[in-house]
Order: sequence, then structure tokens, then C-alpha cells
Amino acid sequence: MEKQLHLNLLAAKPPTPGLQSGSKLRMGPGRKKDFSPLPWSQYFETIEDVEVENENSKDTFRIYSSGSHGPVLLLLHGGGHSALSWAVFTSVICSRIDCRVVAMDLRGHGDAKVKNPDDLSAETMAKDIGKVVEVLYGENPPPIMMIGHSMGGAIAVHTAAANHVPSLLGLCVIDVVEGTAMDALNSMQNFLRSRPKTFKSVENAIEWSVKSGQIRNIESARVSMVGQVKKCEEPLSSPGVSKSISEGIIEEEEEEEGCESNHKRKKEDDQEIKKESLYTWRIELSKTEKYWEGWFKGLSSLFLSCPVPKLLLLAGIDRLDKDLTIGQMQGKFQMQVLPQCGHAVHEDAPEKVADALANFMVRHKFTEFKDGYP
Repeated sequence: MEKQLHLNLLAAKPPTPGLQSGSKLRMGPGRKKDFSPLPWSQYFETIEDVEVENENSKDTFRIYSSGSHGPVLLLLHGGGHSALSWAVFTSVICSRIDCRVVAMDLRGHGDAKVKNPDDLSAETMAKDIGKVVEVLYGENPPPIMMIGHSMGGAIAVHTAAANHVPSLLGLCVIDVVEGTAMDALNSMQNFLRSRPKTFKSVENAIEWSVKSGQIRNIESARVSMVGQVKKCEEPLSSPGVSKSISEGIIEEEEEEEGCESNHKRKKEDDQEIKKESLYTWRIELSKTEKYWEGWFKGLSSLFLSCPVPKLLLLAGIDRLDKDLTIGQMQGKFQMQVLPQCGHAVHEDAPEKVADALANFMVRHKFTEFKDGYP
């Protein structure tokens, strides 16, 4: 479990120690938090579906953008998440430096519509990114800084190594290291099985993500979780949705063994859930297992071989493996540890990540600080 806490394939981190997934998580007495979803338009300026040509089909990728000048920050999310996981970070970074932000839903995630959503191989996903950049900018793309979290970080490295983005300025990888990721693969299926299968509402999913520690920043959770869940397509009576969030979150209340009123209330709640449309995960990550090793194997040497300035942001120093430790001592990349964050570093601490990235880009003369900052 410790290794799993250090890193997993998701932008989500497993439940915090001492909390069993599926247990009832309690809010403090008398405290009501707002778990209503927030719109993308509060953080991004435009939304666009970019169509790319494949051999026998056309694939469409959802793009969220902000900014009109400066280098492009191409943002790649972690497994199970969507471009919306970058929402709060986007509003912060655009206030720090002159830049343009492009956050895309990767294949099989968010609102991407592709012929083969099950092909999540590193090679295919890296090609997707190259094609999207080509459609957006043609033969003369602007300078691009590629930034990826977890799975997205691994795909960013594969994309850079294959030279799919010829105007690449630099590379930023957030909380993904080959050694820790490979060690965590064995426990991934257990983690995925431990998550609720369905939620009674988007608000319920947002609340679970915060209470379980998946996303520690409630504002980010309120916009990010919208891209992680969808309404169930199958009938409510089918086995696939029978396990609802009845094991989810309840208000603080007195518990008495065998209390009849509590039992009655639970029965009424269960009946109410059955009347509603349930929500489930947009992607079944457990079915992508055959690609996991390909995302991470050889990642450290690939990262070190990329000939552009590189930044590695980690939630803990213990994530470094041998190759990266040697590379870091040799000055082959810049590293910064952001403690007190979960795995979703850019969601938990968007200002810290934005500051680290802004300083890195200005130091390398990729851009300039905006007037009045810092």
C-alpha cells in the first residue's frame, strides 16, 4: 500500500491510510461544504473539438484553451482524468507569465471521440498529440512547453522522444518516476476495485473525491470530476451498476447499534438512489492494464535523453529512482519537491506548481513574467 500511495497510474491517489475505500466518510458536525460542479468557462477561454485524420477514420479530441500570445503550454492529464484537471492551474499560470494554454482530453478520456478508445498504447497516444499539434498550428507551430501528470507525464516523454512536437521548448513531468510506477503496477487493480463503481450524482462524486483524498483541493475537484464521470448508459437494474455509492459519504450523526430509524433512513436513501440516474467512471482503467508497463518501462532513460530543458515536479523525494538520482546530480534536469501534496500535485497545489513552472520558463528565457508579478 505504501508504494501505491507513492504513485499510481491515475491522477487519483488511493484512499488515505486508515480509511478503507467503501467505508463511510464523515463530515464534521454542522459543516456544509459546496460540492456542486463548476463550469469549464470559469477557467478556460475557449473550447474546441479538433478532428485528426487516421488511416480509416477521423478522431476528435476536446481542447480547452486560454491566452493569445507567448509559448504554448500543452497540458496532458493523468489516467482516468481529463483536461479539466488543469482548470485551476490554468487560471493561475496565465496570471503569472505570458503564455497560451492548450489542455487536451487524451484518447479514451473525457470527451475525446476516437474509433479505437481502447488503444492506450504509448505509441498511439504520442502520435495523437503530434497530430493535434499539426492540426492546430500547421507546419509552423509556435514554441511548445509540454507538461504531463502521471500517465500524461509518461506520454509527454514518449511524444518528445519520438519528436512528434518539432517546436518543443521544454518538458515538465509531474509526479511520475519509472521505478516507483513499475513497483506500483501490482497493486493497481486492487486500488481500482476499491473505488465506488457508481455515484448518485456529480456532486456525490465530487464529495467522494475530496473525502477520499483523491483530490485535496475542493475547487479543483468541483471542475475536474466533471470530466471523470458520466451518466450510466445501462439500465439501473443491471449488475454493472448495482453497487452504488451507498457506501459513500454521510453527514455526522449519532450512531446507535441496531438503531431502527437509521436503518429505515438507509432503506429510503437506497430507494431514492434507484430512482435517480447513476453516474459512473468515463473510462474503465482496469481494462487498460496491458498498456501500463509500456507507459513506464524505460521512462527514466527516455526522459534523460530528451534534448530540451527538463523540469521534474514530485510530491516526495523518495520517488526518485537510480537513473534519475544520477541524472539529477549531473544537472541533466531541474527537480522540485512539493511536499504536503497528494499524487494530483497540480490539482492539490496549483499555485505552487504554477510558480515552479513560471520560474523555470523565465529562467530559460522561454517567456517573461507579467507586469506586477512576482
